[in-house]
Amino acid sequence: VLMSHVDDVIHLTDLTRAQRAEFLVDLGLLGEAVMNVCNGLDPSLRRLNYEILGNSERYLCAHVFPRYGWEDQELLSGPVWHYPTDRWTSPRDAYAEEHEPMREAISKELHRIMAEAYAS
Repeated sequence: VLMSHVDDVIHLTDLTRAQRAEFLVDLGLLGEAVMNVCNGLDPSLRRLNYEILGNSERYLCAHVFPRYGWEDQELLSGPVWHYPTDRWTSPRDAYAEEHEPMREAISKELHRIMAEAYAS
């Protein structure tokens, strides 16, 4: 998840054009980090889905979802939100210790990519 650092922003269009460009570049950098790490861990990675929803939260955020070839066919062609609700609400799935190495790898890769992108 990428969250805007600008207070009281709900929609992408609430940002100035320069802020929008920065937010979307940062979203691309996050996606690059997720792609690099997830592809290295599971070569069945097919693509990334990027979503800016704004339906339930009162702040601007964007989501990056890796999508894999092993996902159920009926779920693979639609948004990740078609997965059963318990996939999004289960503490086992969201905060499982088994995911910590992936979170750390994505964070490390994101810092590397950001340092490269913003060096100058």
